[in-house]
Amino acid sequence: MRRVILVAAAALAVAATAMPAQAAPVTIKKGIWGPVTLGGVSQFPVYADLGVGIFHMAVRWDQVAPARPADPSDPADPAYAWPPEVDQAIQEAGRYGIRVSVMLVGSPPWANGGRAWNWAPRRPADFAAFATAASRRWPAVRHWLVWGEPTKASNWQPLVSDRGRPLRTARQRRGPRLYARVLDAAYAALKRVARRNLVIGGNTYTVGTVRPLHFIRALRLPNGRPPRMDLWGHNPFSLRRPDLSARPLGSGYADFSDLDTLAAKLDRARRRMPPSQRRLRIFISEYSLPTGHPNVEFNFYVSEQRQADWIARALRIARSWRRIYSFGYLGLYDDPERADGRQVERGLIRRDGTRKPAYRAYRDG
Repeated sequence: MRRVILVAAAALAVAATAMPAQAAPVTIKKGIWGPVTLGGVSQFPVYADLGVGIFHMAVRWDQVAPARPADPSDPADPAYAWPPEVDQAIQEAGRYGIRVSVMLVGSPPWANGGRAWNWAPRRPADFAAFATAASRRWPAVRHWLVWGEPTKASNWQPLVSDRGRPLRTARQRRGPRLYARVLDAAYAALKRVARRNLVIGGNTYTVGTVRPLHFIRALRLPNGRPPRMDLWGHNPFSLRRPDLSARPLGSGYADFSDLDTLAAKLDRARRRMPPSQRRLRIFISEYSLPTGHPNVEFNFYVSEQRQADWIARALRIARSWRRIYSFGYLGLYDDPERADGRQVERGLIRRDGTRKPAYRAYRDG
């Protein structure tokens, strides 16, 4: 792994000094997950070359606050251990006009009754206080994702399978409704810190323990209304060419080609909300196309050329359809090699630092 990183870092150190004169314009229509640095080399010249407007990061509440803070809304409380990578990313991103988005995820045992990080906090106010502290700590951050893929049991508990149908029982609805309370509390807290903060909720993905279209319908507060948010997050992984005219997958699923179906479902679920909350735009945080061979994370893979073609097509749709706020790609590099050869070759750049066709497709898209 160390050898791979050093080789890639050396290649990119050269590449960073030899970027094309015409880098892609920076736009919030493009987002990406990737390293802040590699082998001590900042990766933000690469992101700027690609035209990335939003750099994505995740911050774990349970890791930042393993002990209960005395003043949880104060980022200077000694219980907090903030990750320095976020400060570094904000500083580097600012040099290139790139924004940083932060996903807040994970609850500490003191907040969830001594359980694992993926359990909902007992009091939504505790998560809201953490969101307040994070926003005060990083005032330059404007995009805040509340949890990642809470439709997956490994990410959010309690969660009961929908069994392929809309949620009908109180036990099935409990998980989405707990998430709705956490999301709404975080929205209020983040808006109190800065009205310009944008809160991304839902954060569903194509399939899940609860399928995204069923999750939308079940997401309700105790008063029966949907939770407040500014954007709906969705990760539309798929082994279909992006095409909004394609036939819907159905059964509650929603891949990239179903984004219009998902938008319609959102509009219907939120039709009685105030005008500013009715027609949410879609924030794509993660879209990824692994190449080459079977892997441990996805049940599909494509050729490098198909990866490039589909990324280009997805970006064309994102640019032409205003309903998509941003298109985020996961991630910049192929994963490290595994002994069984099932690593995820998801990147725009190979491990040796050479660029796949997808790099140019993303830059020019």
